[in-house]
Amino acid sequence: MTVKKNVLLLLLLLISTSFLQAQQSIKTNILVVGGGASGSAAAIQAAGMGVNTLVVEETAWLGGMLTSAGVSAIDGDHKMPSGIWGEFRQQLYSYYGGPNAVATGWVSNTLFEPHVGNAVLQKMVAAENKVQVWFNTKWKSVRKTASGWDVIVERNKKQQTIATDILVDATELGDVMAAAGVHYTIGMDSKYDTGEEQAPEKANNIVQDLTYVAVLKDFGKNADKTIRKPEGYDPAEFSCSCDVSDPASFDSPDNNCHKMMQYGRLPNNKYMINWPKCGNDYYLNIIEKTPGQREDALREAKLHTLRFVYYLQTVLGYKNLGLADDEFPTADKLPMIPYHRESRRMDGLVRLSLPYVATPYDNAQPLYRTGIAVGDYPIDHHHEKNKDGRLIDFVKIRVPSYNVPMGSLIPKGIDGLIVAEKSISVTNIVNGATRLQPVVLQIGQAAGAMAALCVQQHVQPKELDVRQVQQQLLKANGYVMPFVDVNPADPQFEIIQKIGATGILRGAGVPYQWANQTWFYPEQPVSGYELVKGLRPYYTSLKNYWAASGEMLTAEALAVILKAIGISVSASQLQNDIKEAGITNSDKYLSRRAIAVLLDKYAHPFERKISITGELQ
Repeated sequence: MTVKKNVLLLLLLLISTSFLQAQQSIKTNILVVGGGASGSAAAIQAAGMGVNTLVVEETAWLGGMLTSAGVSAIDGDHKMPSGIWGEFRQQLYSYYGGPNAVATGWVSNTLFEPHVGNAVLQKMVAAENKVQVWFNTKWKSVRKTASGWDVIVERNKKQQTIATDILVDATELGDVMAAAGVHYTIGMDSKYDTGEEQAPEKANNIVQDLTYVAVLKDFGKNADKTIRKPEGYDPAEFSCSCDVSDPASFDSPDNNCHKMMQYGRLPNNKYMINWPKCGNDYYLNIIEKTPGQREDALREAKLHTLRFVYYLQTVLGYKNLGLADDEFPTADKLPMIPYHRESRRMDGLVRLSLPYVATPYDNAQPLYRTGIAVGDYPIDHHHEKNKDGRLIDFVKIRVPSYNVPMGSLIPKGIDGLIVAEKSISVTNIVNGATRLQPVVLQIGQAAGAMAALCVQQHVQPKELDVRQVQQQLLKANGYVMPFVDVNPADPQFEIIQKIGATGILRGAGVPYQWANQTWFYPEQPVSGYELVKGLRPYYTSLKNYWAASGEMLTAEALAVILKAIGISVSASQLQNDIKEAGITNSDKYLSRRAIAVLLDKYAHPFERKISITGELQ
């Protein structure tokens, strides 16, 4: 009897020990929940700064909307290859054979097969020895602790607790921040809450249409890959799908089915089917639903996409195009996740609204000084499938390129948490521009830099020095200002970015078709009046300084202005400095490029601390 009792006790002890081991905490400095576009970039940046980072991703892929959702046509930032976005594109160039090899469809300058995008991101992450990725892992709950967060995840059918100092929410719908208690909004804002004249009178919960993308493959002209007729199929639903008129250029409708199919043509004779007009956009608001409810609702979105595929194959005659059998590791050959254009939008330390995008230099708070990502895509919303969502004429909202302020990644009242992907603190209208892939990649990279600095400096996200974060991004060839005419290959790229971020020399914004612009004009001269106006907020000695005229600056005139702010340097020395920097002026006047170099060398305005809202401290 005693032996049996001892055996039983031993078994209970072993079971208890196994249970405790299964529940034992794993410790990491940074935990990124979601391995999508933002999550992958955050991990690469944080690990590259030497900080231990763990990513948990519910699928077997990295990239989110870029890959797992099949949206493998990059929207925007073609001329601003910022940071990890630029690295990702260069890897695609190397794989396919250059820029022309990925310019296969007219919707984008960069198109690729989703599985290739996943492979590229996995390669980029694997190159960092401070990062781990747990695939096929679902987060279950989050709990704030004295030192950070405890996050319970399910991996290999077992639950495990991860203790982390800094938590990054890179989920597609902002699920982690919601569970952490962050205040957020969903749907359209009221104009009285945001100050946006174009917003509706009353707020509502209408979000953009989502899309279950399909990738079709050409199996040869004699192949017949027609799928079984989907339930509920009605060809009339797709009758206007060949209208390829461009709302941004105000063209008249052009009924061209061939052109419609070339919209998302990918390399290797594949086609991304992500078409808004009578296509496979679908209205669902599943943000607040449970995972099970979401899965049920998304079945109808998948079915809608299959109906469109069947229409393409039968009515339009593309029976040789079938669902690609070498893309997604799914039974139905559709992507693992849908393309969510909109998610929760948190209440952050700052909120990026339309006035700050349209006129960045003309607002009460100089948020442009705090930029951590840039974008040039227009305000683009999809409301084809929900007529109640057509309250705003987005085509008429014309803005220049813009930057995203750092404070829009930091939630109010919650320490140790940084929010990325599409859930940052922007208005519903502005989300139509910040949701695009290059911007979301950059937002993730900024989140990674912020998280790493928090760990290294033992501070909270709200305590970070904006300029230190920007310096880390500039070090990685990231943009903090959206200057289209100075790229990372330029020898003065970093200096011009820094001086631009001070606002002393300002860019000129231009709303332009599908790639808005902000120009620095580095070779143009600057008047003394313009420079003094830019310097005045930084130097009280210039408050009543009226010696500068409207004439363009010479080295002699700049020496006089510098003396007024306490910097004694001769005109000849300034000329020598310009030559040493490799700058040649075509005439006696100094270019904006030259002045940026000289200000950075002698005045160091970028080193002046600023608040999270951009004010000088």
